[in-house]
Amino acid sequence: MIVVKFGGSLAEDDALQSWLDAVADAGGGAVIVPGGGAFADAVRDEQRRLGFSDRAAHRMALLAMEQYGEVLIDRMPSLQPCRTIEEIRRAATMRQVALWLPAATVLADPAVPQSWDVTSDSIAAWLARQVAARALVLVKSAAAARPLDPVALAAQGLVDAAFPSFVEARDFALEWAGPGEEGRLRRLLAA
Repeated sequence: MIVVKFGGSLAEDDALQSWLDAVADAGGGAVIVPGGGAFADAVRDEQRRLGFSDRAAHRMALLAMEQYGEVLIDRMPSLQPCRTIEEIRRAATMRQVALWLPAATVLADPAVPQSWDVTSDSIAAWLARQVAARALVLVKSAAAARPLDPVALAAQGLVDAAFPSFVEARDFALEWAGPGEEGRLRRLLAA
């Protein structure tokens, strides 16, 4: 299984459909983790305005990921929405592309910090460990230097602050697909 994290900024990109098509072409065995995008940005804005806690913001940001996930499902109805790891595994067995709706599963694990240091990037890495994925592919609207250095990616703001700790001692390959690299994503999924 491969975990593919779709950055929320891809929603602003004309290439969103070609990214979805790249995953669909793989024929299953992948799980998409949606970012939060504009939905998470709305949570950030309202937190500044209303002054609610990071704990509440984290919970709302997980729901923002689910909102973006619903957009992806609407754009690609063949995606199999999954709320649990068991549902993700079942979709993989059936060679379907899973779309993870993460709120309930992540909130059930008290070890996942509830702050803005943990966003969809770290949550995708958390899932990759839970499902024993062979790879985590971060699909973003920005390019990254290779070889990938999680600490440098966090320092550049390309991933969240907690990401390096979520991928240390990992048992999966860490990959990146940036602008114009839909073909790279296809190759990673086909390998």
